[in-house]
Amino acid sequence: MTMNAHDAVRHKRQQFRKLLRRKKLTVMPGGFSPLYARLAQQAGFESFFLAGSQLSAFLYGVPDNGIIGLRELVDHARHMAAAADIPIQVDADTGFGNAVNVYYAVREIVRSGVAALNIEDQEAPKKSATNAGRRCIPTEEAVGKIQAAVAARDEVDPEFSICARCDILGAEGSSFDDALERCVAYVERGGADFIWLNSVESRQELKRACKEIPAPVLAIWGGNDAPPSVAEYEALGVRIALFPVQAATSGLQASWEFLNDLRERGSQAMADWNVRADANRWGRPNQRMLLRLDDVRNAEAKYLPAELQRDYVKTWGHKTNFNPSAAPGKKAAARAARRK
Repeated sequence: MTMNAHDAVRHKRQQFRKLLRRKKLTVMPGGFSPLYARLAQQAGFESFFLAGSQLSAFLYGVPDNGIIGLRELVDHARHMAAAADIPIQVDADTGFGNAVNVYYAVREIVRSGVAALNIEDQEAPKKSATNAGRRCIPTEEAVGKIQAAVAARDEVDPEFSICARCDILGAEGSSFDDALERCVAYVERGGADFIWLNSVESRQELKRACKEIPAPVLAIWGGNDAPPSVAEYEALGVRIALFPVQAATSGLQASWEFLNDLRERGSQAMADWNVRADANRWGRPNQRMLLRLDDVRNAEAKYLPAELQRDYVKTWGHKTNFNPSAAPGKKAAARAARRK
């Protein structure tokens, strides 16, 4: 049975809380696009992350430095939530100001339909956690911001989840003990539902954090050695292993490779790309299904007068697969038959 919009939002928020409660690791990919969220859902993931860094980079071409505003984030979060059936966690950076700003920002983000958000303890303007030069606000100020976020959430929808992100590792004056102390305070005094511990450098520290922090832990690896495997993350006690940008940056890399090939070889690059796309083990993403293109046809048939119905038999669009060995589609076959 199809759920109405209100029930669908509530269901996704309940599902996200189930992910937090269970004793099993959740792998959460991230990016910026509603289409990527649907793609992750189709690939079998149970949640998706709207990364502020990727929203800044791919929609505006600016660095992750607190440049994106609240309205831009909320509008995009609403598109993400409406497009996917899996819960979305939104990166709210520093909450767009102090505790007062956080209070109003959280109310707006909760109303967008996503399932969770994270607020970090960096000093504004924030910097990407992949870069140096970060500073964090005092613990007491950070606790107050989380308290404001929880209060705002409770007024709108208590099932929404609040994540407190700790960025002190790698920041000025940082230590693991300080990070641990902050995380405990964010839960016990701030009321956060779960903790994002950023840039953990050792498996021993990660295990200790998951044991001593009284809430589920989301982690991103920051060590110099290879990151833990999924099985290792689970054994260490991590509840969510976040891969926040990969859905977007992998596409960026693929575009860079193809554009250079296209410049050098022209149409042959397109033909070879199509061959590779058809031959890979997962095939091509079904864009028709991802974009719900059939909904347009169904709406036209249901609501347009007969004289305004589009002719889908005698008209046609150009093909998109230039693999010479690709089987012709039904429309291409029909066009060929008409030409004969």
